[in-house]
Parts: sequence; structure tokens; C-alpha cells
Amino acid sequence: MSAAAKKPATAKKLATAKKPVPSKKSAARRQVVRDEKPRQLTDPRVVRALAHPVRLALLEALVREGPLTATEAAELLSDSPGNMSWHLQTLAKYGYVEEAEGGVGRRRPWRRVAIGTTYDETPGDPELSMAAAALSQLGHERALDRLRQWVGERTSYPQEWQQAWFSLNILTYLLPEELEKLGDDIDALLTPYRDRVAHPDRRPAGSKPIGVVAFGHPLQPTPSGN
Repeated sequence: MSAAAKKPATAKKLATAKKPVPSKKSAARRQVVRDEKPRQLTDPRVVRALAHPVRLALLEALVREGPLTATEAAELLSDSPGNMSWHLQTLAKYGYVEEAEGGVGRRRPWRRVAIGTTYDETPGDPELSMAAAALSQLGHERALDRLRQWVGERTSYPQEWQQAWFSLNILTYLLPEELEKLGDDIDALLTPYRDRVAHPDRRPAGSKPIGVVAFGHPLQPTPSGN
């Protein structure tokens, strides 16, 4: 039994997308991070420092907008400059952000150090495992909140965006190695588009920030084992 809302074939379109046309608006602001490779997190203290909704929002804002001061971040996130400054300094303490060039006087712009993070939720270190699980749960809740927001607001978007979005909900049966390969295959589909995150000049004119979330996990079997 399976169900698929919208077009399952949409994923195929990703692999044949046309070459992007750089946006003139973003061409002047090149790479927004120092390191385009994800940062591997192995210290539970560093993982716990990231597990905060405001800090996750701050890191995303720095990728989408480029270097920001605490005041600019406060305007984007509807918060106070003082609170933004405290969170930015905490992120800097644990190596997530650093001061960027272009500061004048008390104006201190910050930028992300790495484009993303990776961490193991099932390591031999119980403390690291708990910290990683908490961070992962926060990320999942953030993704689901965004999906709910999109569903509630999608009719306000142009028809082309309402038609383009996709949602898949499929039940199947896999071996552990097959499930792992499926995740790798989905990741590979998105690889051609990752450089647009770090390089605003490579974002096509007219493009919008897109959230793509995929989960693949075992379900509780029925009493008969199916």
C-alpha cells in the first residue's frame, strides 16, 4: 500500500534542470562562507551549543543574506540587537561563525564558517549521542513547522510555484543497505544545486529558497510481522 501526493516524477526534473542564469542583485556578494564543506561535529558541547532555535535561524540567515551585523540580524528575525549579539558570540565561541570583513567602528558583520554540519546520532559516546539526537529533533520540528506554514500560505504564491511543489509519502520494504543507498541517491540528486547556497551569484534570477526534507525510517511492524 502506498500513497504519493503530487508528482513522484518531480525528482527527475532536478537532474535535468537548465543552467542557472546568475542574479544581478546577488552578483556583488560572492561566497557567504569560508568553508563549503560541512563541519563534522564530535564534541557534545559544540553540538549542544547549536541546539537552539534562534541560533539555527541565525545560521540560516547568514547563508541566505551573507554577512550580517547583530542589528541587521535582529531586523530579519524580529529580535533585539542585544540578543542577536549574544547568540552570535556564542556561535563564534564554538566555531560556527566568525567576524567578516567590512566592519567599521562598532559595526561588526559576522559570517558562517562552514556551509553546514554533519554528526553521528549513534556514536559510542552516549553524551554525544544524546546531544546529536536533541539537535536532530529540533531540526526536524523546524522543517515540519515550515511545511505547515507552506500549506497554509501556498495559495498566496503564483500559480507556477503552487504547481511546482511536491510531496511524497510512500510505504515500501527495504533492507538496511537499500535504505542507506536510497538516502545517498536522494542526496546525489541535490548535489548540483548546493553551490548556490554558498555562492549567491549562482542563484538563478527568479529562484526562491527551497526546503527539501527527506526521511526514511523503519515503521513498527504489524502483529504478523509485516
